[in-house]
Amino acid sequence: MKFGGTSLADLDRIRHVAGLVKRESSRGHEVAVVVSAMAGETNKLIAWTRDLSPLHDAGEQDAVVATGEQVTAGLLAIALSANGVSARSWQGWQVPVQTNATHGAARIESIDPALLNTRFAAGEVAVITGFQGVAPGNRISTLGRGGSDTSAVAIAAAVQADRCDIYTDVDGVYTTDPRIVAKARRLERIAFEEMLEMASLGAKVLQTRSVEIAMLHGVPVRVLSTFEPDGSGTLVCDEEDIVEKKSVTGIAYSRDEAKITLHRIPDKPGVAAAIFGPLADAGVNVDMIVQNVSEDGKKTDLTFTVSRTQLHRALEAIEKAAPAIGYRDVTHDASVAKISIVGIGMRTHPGVAQIMFGTLADKGINIEVISTSEIKVSVLIAEEYVELAVRALHAAYEMDA
Repeated sequence: MKFGGTSLADLDRIRHVAGLVKRESSRGHEVAVVVSAMAGETNKLIAWTRDLSPLHDAGEQDAVVATGEQVTAGLLAIALSANGVSARSWQGWQVPVQTNATHGAARIESIDPALLNTRFAAGEVAVITGFQGVAPGNRISTLGRGGSDTSAVAIAAAVQADRCDIYTDVDGVYTTDPRIVAKARRLERIAFEEMLEMASLGAKVLQTRSVEIAMLHGVPVRVLSTFEPDGSGTLVCDEEDIVEKKSVTGIAYSRDEAKITLHRIPDKPGVAAAIFGPLADAGVNVDMIVQNVSEDGKKTDLTFTVSRTQLHRALEAIEKAAPAIGYRDVTHDASVAKISIVGIGMRTHPGVAQIMFGTLADKGINIEVISTSEIKVSVLIAEEYVELAVRALHAAYEMDA
């Protein structure tokens, strides 16, 4: 069972969570609970470190930031004990959750479940700090934003749990953002691959790395609400466990997009490497890429997208690499957004993309860039049309409740 910061925002909510944990424990389950820091606590701790020194040591920031989860783990263990449940808190280094040395964005390398399994056998609930582990040299490390989801699924895999329940402030995964489409439906089930695409394309319900781990280790993940705990939520599971595979399962969108176009670059081998090598060296993630057909066989245009937060860094890298690339000029646009349709049924349903393109055309929405994979189609459009596009596509694929 994993609980986010909103679920643990104050003592009353911690008592409520203790009741949910007791319910599962009383059913005879061996329970591990992974907790986030209280809502807003991590941001406060990060702000303190930056206020003292903008260029502080990342390892020391981890030591500070990890205390948020330590507080909630201890408080929840106390609340469980007061509720008649045998429980103890565990910090990442006590499990231990071994990570690499990349402080602030560490990756889990291994988890030894032996101590946890011994306590489970004795009937004890383990309350574990999410978001953190121990790096080489016995330094506390943190996993980056959304790291508690990653911790929960990784621990579930390590102890061979039957399921990992992610409790949050929504009651499941929806066909699209209910704030935009009132008729969005909660999905009973969604395949790992679909959830991975949805998460990477902007859906905020689950963190991408947690879905990757779940898919790799075959851990079923259920998303459900802390505040409506009797709901069935959404089960993220293997494709084989889904009977009806619809052509489109969900629609995701991202406003964090910026488009860069290099005009009149040489149409010759090696030019793409000259562009994307420096971008990679600068730590810029490139998403959608399209190269125009060269009319004369000598010069062409190339367009790609990056996140808006990385736009300035990307333009700097391109400018430094200008002599090697040989472009005429560069244009960019940060007022764009990405809309994506996702569904494992695309493999067997022809004409899915045509519905998307036709629907957007009927609404007068111009497509600037197209990117596809086996189970998704993404398009780049002007940001002002995001809500119109999502609503129109949701209706076109007959997903309205």
